[in-house]
Amino acid sequence: MGLSSDMTGETQIISVHCDRIDAALAIQFKEDMRAETRTDAKRVVLDLSTVEFIDSSGLGAIVAAMKQLEDGRRLDLAGLRPIVEKVFRLTRMDTVFRLFASLDEAIGAGAD
Repeated sequence: MGLSSDMTGETQIISVHCDRIDAALAIQFKEDMRAETRTDAKRVVLDLSTVEFIDSSGLGAIVAAMKQLEDGRRLDLAGLRPIVEKVFRLTRMDTVFRLFASLDEAIGAGAD
């Protein structure tokens, strides 16, 4: 599981560097996210633009990553490919997360 992190203003951008988040990677993803989000950033944007597949375990891992954030911090998702976005919409997770078509769009939206 590969993640990298950058800061843009008060927003932390975490990029996923693998093509799937599934049962085989979910536990490692949660651990990596916990380590990466040990910052003071009020907002975290998870860039999923390289992810081509996500299953229920991967979805659960992203929800768990959101829940590990302290109160007042939010997790937004960016760059979802159509199949990944469909999973979020079918499971109604699009009502839990703000979804952005691109990382640029997410950064432009700020912490609204």
